[in-house]
Amino acid sequence: MKKHMFIVLLGLIFTASCLVYVPFQEEGIPPGEEYYEAPYDDVSPGLDVSYFYDYLSPHGIWVSYRPYGYVWIPRDVPYGWRPYTRGHWVWTDYGWMWRSRIIWGWAPFHYGRWDWNRDLGWFWVPGTVWGPGWVTWRSSNMYIGWAPLPPGVPFVVGVGVRRTAFSIPASHWVFVDGNYFLDTSLHLHIFPYERNRTIIRYTVHKTNIYVRNNRVVNEGIGIDRVRRITKKQISKYELKDGNKAEVRRIGAGQLEVYRPKIRKSATAKPKTVVRKDEAKVRISRGRTVIRKTDKKVSAAEREKNLRDAHKREIRILERSQQKEVKELEQKLEKERKTARTSAVKKRVEREHKEKVIQLQKSHTEEKSNIKKRHEEEKKKVVKKKKGDKKEPEKKTVKKKIKK
Repeated sequence: MKKHMFIVLLGLIFTASCLVYVPFQEEGIPPGEEYYEAPYDDVSPGLDVSYFYDYLSPHGIWVSYRPYGYVWIPRDVPYGWRPYTRGHWVWTDYGWMWRSRIIWGWAPFHYGRWDWNRDLGWFWVPGTVWGPGWVTWRSSNMYIGWAPLPPGVPFVVGVGVRRTAFSIPASHWVFVDGNYFLDTSLHLHIFPYERNRTIIRYTVHKTNIYVRNNRVVNEGIGIDRVRRITKKQISKYELKDGNKAEVRRIGAGQLEVYRPKIRKSATAKPKTVVRKDEAKVRISRGRTVIRKTDKKVSAAEREKNLRDAHKREIRILERSQQKEVKELEQKLEKERKTARTSAVKKRVEREHKEKVIQLQKSHTEEKSNIKKRHEEEKKKVVKKKKGDKKEPEKKTVKKKIKK
């Protein structure tokens, strides 16, 4: 009997060792499955999602929003802010990790998911699993881009993100010229989102988040591909647990990361919660209403900052458009040289002409769209400036002292 049990046990061990994770292809969507987050059994009983509620409250507002429960909207974010834009990517033993420049960045960029709607703008849905960066990727020989995974994309324990055929709105993507992907001032090179629809046509979508040795890994774009695009040597960092809300370098090839283990709680709630309709009104008056820093910035400074931001966006847009045209011209020249007959050469030139026309049409549309957005943003700043002037001064009322 003991011998029989030993043989069965050996068989089970051998079978388990042969199991490998094969990611689902885009065309083969698995059936719906529960969004499940509980990879660790040793979660500290002292930390639950209320830790997020308390820590993030000074940096934004908590909104009651079905079906997610409580979602968080940041304040004090700069012009044109989107998740995963103020910081940079580093290659680690957990894959590509986002190293945020923002003080609260240790939480919303490594736990939970981001989403956007017209009423609230960008909002964060808390989660309990730490990851190096909850994003999906797009890339080509020229561009590298990423976008936050929406809340509806499930993470499955022991497997990772299985559902890859999900829809990401074009405006949610963050794209840069591949040469700048490793730049520590990445936000200075991000394309205005008016460019996104064109760039999406040139890039391939890839989601590669999986679990290895009880850790969430986001390999996203292959390291060899990034080396080829950036033409740079890339250092790999080993992550160590830290006890401060920051990421800091502690030695050669090592980064200390704050990643406390968090458990769910059905009873926890933020101390202050704003209703969705109330949040909508506050945001519709101008997102700056919930920002502390606006009180410190004069109307003239706001106008200047906006002008500078607009100039930078136009400069990035025009430079990237010119690079696309040049790339297309080089491709044509290469195909011309390899054409063996005059008929093939004429076909290549005809197809190239059609591509140029289509590209010019896209570029014209992008310029028109960014011009419209800039005009709307200028109007909002001017309107706020007038509102600041009309705001009445508070009168000091002297209280009568009873004798």
